[in-house]
Amino acid sequence: MKPPKNGGAVRGMSAVSRGLDVLETGLAALACVALAAIMLIVVVDVAMRYALSMPLGWSYDLIGLYLVVAVFFLMLPDTLHHHGHVAIDLFQGVLPRRFRHLGLAVGYAAGALVMALIGLEAWDRFQSSYAGQDRIAALVPWLTWPAYLIVLTGTALLTLRLIYRAVGHGLSIFSRLDLVEMPPPPETTALHGEDAL
Repeated sequence: MKPPKNGGAVRGMSAVSRGLDVLETGLAALACVALAAIMLIVVVDVAMRYALSMPLGWSYDLIGLYLVVAVFFLMLPDTLHHHGHVAIDLFQGVLPRRFRHLGLAVGYAAGALVMALIGLEAWDRFQSSYAGQDRIAALVPWLTWPAYLIVLTGTALLTLRLIYRAVGHGLSIFSRLDLVEMPPPPETTALHGEDAL
């Protein structure tokens, strides 16, 4: 049996995806730590506020400036990798394979452009904030550059995943094989009983 044509391309794209997956998993783990920290800080703040009348004066700023930003931006690449974003898949099953890859390539390329622009803006703000050692005006004057670094890190990795997908779908148009993972098929089964709620 002859090996399929473009088998090397599939292995190469899979290797790139696995490399990105390692980084995405690491950022997702940091996002989970940030979420756990938010929950812990809120519980302690509420307990101190109502039990001892001594709320944590720094909790709101820490959560809003760093932790929520980490949860959102560090989780984006992993969510995209696992097709966790909202998708409109109404025509997915009826489009010819090449048109499906073309549409996905164009969509991912557009997404990569938008995220790259967001990343460039985050880079500019990070540099400016780091150079000036900018701080917020609050009880604890937290530095602002770590927040921009978090945004930059998440958007940079998301941009790489989007470029990977755009290139993979673009190459798949001319290949007999799907060189990147396809979105899962839509769920079309009707839910019954408790699952319907």
